[in-house]
Amino acid sequence: MVGYPSPDPDGPLYHKGWYHIFYQYNPDSAVWGNITWGHAVSRDLIHWLLLPLALVPDRWYDVNGVWTGSATRHPDGNIYMLYTGSTGNLTQVQNLAHPADPSDPLLLHWVKNAANPVLLPPPGIGPKDFRDPTTAWLGPDGLWRVAIGSRVEKLGLTLVYKTRDFLSYELLDHYLHSVPGTGMWECVDFFPVAVNGTKGLDTSAAGEGIKHVLKASLDDTKLDHFAVGTYDPVEDLWTPDDPKNDVGIGLKYDYGRYYASKTFYDQEKERRILWGWINETDTEFDDLKKGWASLQTIPRTVVLDGRTGADLLQWPVEEIESLRLRSYCFEDVLVGPGSVVPLHIGSATQNSIPLQLDIMAEFEVELISGKKTDEENSCDGGAAERSSLGPFGILALADASLSELTSVFFRPVQTSADAVTTYFCTDQTRSSLAPDVFKVVYGSSIPVVGDEKLQMRVLVDHSIVESFGQGGRRVISSRVYPTKAIYGDARLFLFNNATDVNVKVKLKIWEMNSAFIRPYTH
Repeated sequence: MVGYPSPDPDGPLYHKGWYHIFYQYNPDSAVWGNITWGHAVSRDLIHWLLLPLALVPDRWYDVNGVWTGSATRHPDGNIYMLYTGSTGNLTQVQNLAHPADPSDPLLLHWVKNAANPVLLPPPGIGPKDFRDPTTAWLGPDGLWRVAIGSRVEKLGLTLVYKTRDFLSYELLDHYLHSVPGTGMWECVDFFPVAVNGTKGLDTSAAGEGIKHVLKASLDDTKLDHFAVGTYDPVEDLWTPDDPKNDVGIGLKYDYGRYYASKTFYDQEKERRILWGWINETDTEFDDLKKGWASLQTIPRTVVLDGRTGADLLQWPVEEIESLRLRSYCFEDVLVGPGSVVPLHIGSATQNSIPLQLDIMAEFEVELISGKKTDEENSCDGGAAERSSLGPFGILALADASLSELTSVFFRPVQTSADAVTTYFCTDQTRSSLAPDVFKVVYGSSIPVVGDEKLQMRVLVDHSIVESFGQGGRRVISSRVYPTKAIYGDARLFLFNNATDVNVKVKLKIWEMNSAFIRPYTH
């Protein structure tokens, strides 16, 4: 794919046997501009066929870009695609498109409604602060609701409109929710999750045994924040369960390089699927040279964490397992304090590893010094900063001399005589010898409930590392640019940089095949 699949995934849906994803795209260059909607379809969310452009900026109401939008499947079979357009004077307006032939499984052709724009910024909202309509949900009064992100100065907020026909709208006289100091909310998402159970819910589901997730992408920080709370469908108000972890000040979908995410309900498999994008940190010159920039993560399922009640569990869709090839099992690998242990997989004649891996690892910790020191460490010190109980984990995309490596690790920290706080982190500070890329440490504290062992799953794909801690309770996506740990020179290691513990590790590792992405041909 030549061009720039700029930030946002748009309008994901499942239709007549095909998964659809639309995405912001510059067909002319690998830099931002001329924002158009690309369109791709898949039978399995893994292998993708590229279709003709779906929406192009060719009207006065979207001449400066076809921006983020969402699809709503109506019970009558129609599909309503609401999207933000940027006008000639950069005012953000909401527009409606629909498939020319809803019976077409590929939805090849789209028509912009003659009534566009269907929504203009309301009084009190800035012309550049009104964007990214959500998938609509049906209320108890038989009217649809659509949420749109906005702000009033530094107050981040979600507007809600009611509609019957997606052409005429009534703005509610109050916000769905707002949080002071969080700035512009964009790419807002709002969806239900079951309190008990592993299945996803239709976007209009409400009632007993259901919580609602409100998510916003914060324009000021370029981070995706969410909170779990209670939605009153009569009053159209959402309240966070924990105000200290409200939207924008608490939990994140992903603690790494990840933004502008969007979910959809997959009615075929009764699951909610999350899309998000990883952008570049290299130079514009590099992007132009390689002819593309940015990419989507592996799609993830999303459910409420039944053990904490406050977290979401994100997990790669099961279809990714169809790419698994040869597997390798390691039982009770002992990694002593200050040790690095190579994992020999791949070629029998050399120590190189495949650059596409699915790694499942479980860690047991044994205290050997008889003491636990009080510490203030978190992720910030990276993998090199030693402490009593950590860090320990995996060195991925490493070269033989360890001059390049990306560390994925746990760091338990003794916070009191009876309590340990565990951190899940990714350290990119040694991920590349290239000078002009981000090299940062990402991470967060991670709940470890009851007798849970420390577990991680790591997907490695040449220059992407997606890491899932404790069954997806925390996720970190890393965009790295190795210069030596590439092709036949890549290695995989375990490490333990703690001073007072042995670590015993159990692993199962799969080599992974490549997914195909190619143009659709009749």
